[in-house]
Amino acid sequence: MDYPKVILKSGKDQSVRRYHPWIFSGAIKKIIGNVNEGDLVFVTDNKDEFLALGHYQIGSIAVRIISFEEIEINDSFWKEKISKAYNFRKEFGLAENENTNVYRLVHAEGDGLPGLIIDFYNGTAVLQMHSIGMYLNREHIINALKELYGDKLKAVYDKSENTIPFKSDIEAKNGYIYGESSEKTVVEYGNKFKINWEDGQKTGFFIDQRESRKLLAEYSKDKSVLNVFGYTGGFSVYAMQGGAKLVHSVDSSKKAIDLTNENIDLNFEDTSRHEAFAVDAFEYLNDIKDKYDIIILDPPAFAKHQNVLHNALQGYKRLNIKAIENIKLGGLIFTFSCSQVVSKENFRKTLFTAAANTGRNVRILHQISQPIDHAVNLYHPESEYLKGLVVYVE
Repeated sequence: MDYPKVILKSGKDQSVRRYHPWIFSGAIKKIIGNVNEGDLVFVTDNKDEFLALGHYQIGSIAVRIISFEEIEINDSFWKEKISKAYNFRKEFGLAENENTNVYRLVHAEGDGLPGLIIDFYNGTAVLQMHSIGMYLNREHIINALKELYGDKLKAVYDKSENTIPFKSDIEAKNGYIYGESSEKTVVEYGNKFKINWEDGQKTGFFIDQRESRKLLAEYSKDKSVLNVFGYTGGFSVYAMQGGAKLVHSVDSSKKAIDLTNENIDLNFEDTSRHEAFAVDAFEYLNDIKDKYDIIILDPPAFAKHQNVLHNALQGYKRLNIKAIENIKLGGLIFTFSCSQVVSKENFRKTLFTAAANTGRNVRILHQISQPIDHAVNLYHPESEYLKGLVVYVE
């Protein structure tokens, strides 16, 4: 295996020895051999001892590690890695489940494949590559998926156009790279959803909120429910399924509201309990005093970079103040942050500040993280991006 070699500075090998999958540019002493973005490289310590194999990239994160063993990276490697990810989901009841045919198959660092996301939608695998190294291995990934799923795999859709590093020379285009699919309806815990992976956010559906949606259904009977930042109406469908007497969905996007209404129609003959509004979330929250028993706050990431963290926390605070001030006595708020740079501690402190500003007594009922198919690598705490709290407001 004749790969370029990345040699680390003395003392900069400790995080790799603790199996952290990133090498930062500042840790590199020198590079031996010609290396281009996306190339496989050996990583060694200052004494030339092998540490890992990974994809080289230009930027702060210089190497994303795909193996801590000195092995050949070939078709068999990709098949083994993706099969292992599949078997993990199967063991915990996600893969091969008639009641749920949508799940995340590969969660980047959580499955030992940094830079790669694969979501499975009832026969269609939607890929998102966040590194050139992964993008250059699309054929290996397709081969692994075909062998794994056989006839069950109808299509593979690449949605990397906006996730490939912008400094690279590769101009990724979204589109089918294997097969084609017209079947865009999935089932999650028996609820049906139409998915738009071609034009929708992320890969088309927020799979990571599956267990939170299920939890909401358990609390919804005879309640009035407000789903803010509703997107495709996932929480709204579960609230209806749980027996809510009234469900309102709010999103600033008219397209999202149309899809929400379509998903409600897919699941219920009588949709009179539901109404959707294409309005600004903050404006809608201004005039809801004592109207709702349950409020769901699931906004898009307010902060994607550390330099805007303060503004993001202020946004979460304002949002939660409005909800805590206006919810009915004894109401529940499901509140979330999907910003990786917002820690669990920061999010909880922000909610504390919001509650203190209202003067109402607030108790935590549930602390929520991402589900098992969005696996968190213990050696890579950065992969735990989803934080949620369910609180009871007196």
